[in-house]
Amino acid sequence: MGRALTIAAVIFLVAPVCFADGLSDGLAAYDRGDYRVALEEWQGAAAEGNAAAMNAIAGLYDQGHGVGRDPAMAAKWYRRSAERGNTVGQLNLGDMYSLGAGVPLDRSEAYVWLSLAAAQGNAWSADKKLKIAAAMTAGNIAAANLRYEALKNRLPISP
Repeated sequence: MGRALTIAAVIFLVAPVCFADGLSDGLAAYDRGDYRVALEEWQGAAAEGNAAAMNAIAGLYDQGHGVGRDPAMAAKWYRRSAERGNTVGQLNLGDMYSLGAGVPLDRSEAYVWLSLAAAQGNAWSADKKLKIAAAMTAGNIAAANLRYEALKNRLPISP
């Protein structure tokens, strides 16, 4: 899944959410290409705890839309979203770890976050997880599964 497709997925998942006007106003600004306003609107929604807005902010930093491209900042926002149970945030954070983009390359950490997204029904992350597992040792997979089990019961599920 390319980053542009990831942004499209974020927008698709963000659009139906009626969390706050900031989320939909940010989407409208994004659609107009007004990324500065989109960021401002999404920051407001993120401050209220909206995981989809956090993921959308990460996408701006990931793509460099309206801000300097900053993979580390993107990973930070994806993590915020992922830790709130957002499936797209989890798959994007897992992807960042699998590529070493904005975070150190860490297949075990990628496996954990992709497992969390896959458990919520995300088929792309399930496929990506299998590909990553092929490059891991049995011991690494076992350790990653333990971490996954610990996280899955502690993290909320969020759209």
